[in-house]
Amino acid sequence: MDVRSANHTGLESGLASCECPECGGGVPATANLMRGEVVRCPDCSAELEVTGTAPIRLEVAPRVEEDWGE
Repeated sequence: MDVRSANHTGLESGLASCECPECGGGVPATANLMRGEVVRCPDCSAELEVTGTAPIRLEVAPRVEEDWGE
Protein backbone atom coordinates (compact mmCIF):
# COMPACT_ATOMS: atom_id res chain seq x y z
CA MET A 1 0.00 0.00 0.00
CA ASP A 2 1.21 3.48 -0.83
CA VAL A 3 1.67 5.54 2.33
CA ARG A 4 1.80 8.95 0.69
CA SER A 5 -0.82 11.18 2.22
CA ALA A 6 -2.08 14.74 2.16
CA ASN A 7 -3.72 17.04 4.67
CA HIS A 8 -6.54 19.52 4.26
CA THR A 9 -6.72 23.28 4.15
CA GLY A 10 -9.68 25.46 5.12
CA LEU A 11 -12.53 23.47 6.69
CA GLU A 12 -14.03 26.59 8.28
CA SER A 13 -16.57 27.07 5.48
CA GLY A 14 -17.63 23.40 5.49
CA LEU A 15 -15.63 22.69 2.34
CA ALA A 16 -11.97 21.78 2.43
CA SER A 17 -9.43 21.46 -0.31
CA CYS A 18 -7.17 18.46 0.19
CA GLU A 19 -4.04 17.83 -1.83
CA CYS A 20 -3.95 14.62 -3.84
CA PRO A 21 -0.94 12.50 -2.77
CA GLU A 22 -0.61 11.20 -6.35
CA CYS A 23 -0.62 14.36 -8.47
CA GLY A 24 -0.75 17.28 -6.00
CA GLY A 25 -4.08 18.49 -7.39
CA GLY A 26 -6.91 19.84 -5.26
CA VAL A 27 -9.49 17.34 -4.00
CA PRO A 28 -12.73 18.91 -2.71
CA ALA A 29 -13.80 17.50 0.64
CA THR A 30 -16.76 18.35 2.86
CA ALA A 31 -16.89 18.35 6.64
CA ASN A 32 -19.05 15.20 6.67
CA LEU A 33 -16.39 12.84 5.24
CA MET A 34 -16.05 9.60 7.19
CA ARG A 35 -12.94 7.54 7.88
CA GLY A 36 -12.67 4.73 5.32
CA GLU A 37 -14.62 6.62 2.65
CA VAL A 38 -13.08 6.60 -0.84
CA VAL A 39 -13.00 9.79 -2.90
CA ARG A 40 -11.64 10.34 -6.42
CA CYS A 41 -9.17 13.04 -7.45
CA PRO A 42 -10.76 15.16 -10.20
CA ASP A 43 -7.35 15.75 -11.82
CA CYS A 44 -5.75 12.27 -12.04
CA SER A 45 -8.74 10.03 -11.12
CA ALA A 46 -6.79 8.33 -8.32
CA GLU A 47 -8.95 6.64 -5.68
CA LEU A 48 -8.10 8.11 -2.28
CA GLU A 49 -9.12 6.76 1.11
CA VAL A 50 -9.98 9.09 3.99
CA THR A 51 -7.67 7.91 6.80
CA GLY A 52 -8.30 10.78 9.19
CA THR A 53 -11.01 13.37 9.74
CA ALA A 54 -9.47 15.88 12.16
CA PRO A 55 -7.57 17.00 10.17
CA ILE A 56 -8.75 15.38 6.95
CA ARG A 57 -6.05 13.02 5.72
CA LEU A 58 -6.04 11.21 2.36
CA GLU A 59 -3.95 8.24 1.25
CA VAL A 60 -3.93 6.31 -2.00
CA ALA A 61 -6.61 3.62 -1.61
CA PRO A 62 -5.35 0.03 -1.70
CA ARG A 63 -6.27 -1.94 -4.79
CA VAL A 64 -8.84 -4.67 -4.25
CA GLU A 65 -7.41 -7.98 -5.34
CA GLU A 66 -9.29 -11.05 -6.52
CA ASP A 67 -9.56 -13.71 -3.79
CA TRP A 68 -10.33 -16.54 -6.25
CA GLY A 69 -12.88 -18.10 -3.92
CA GLU A 70 -10.61 -18.31 -0.91
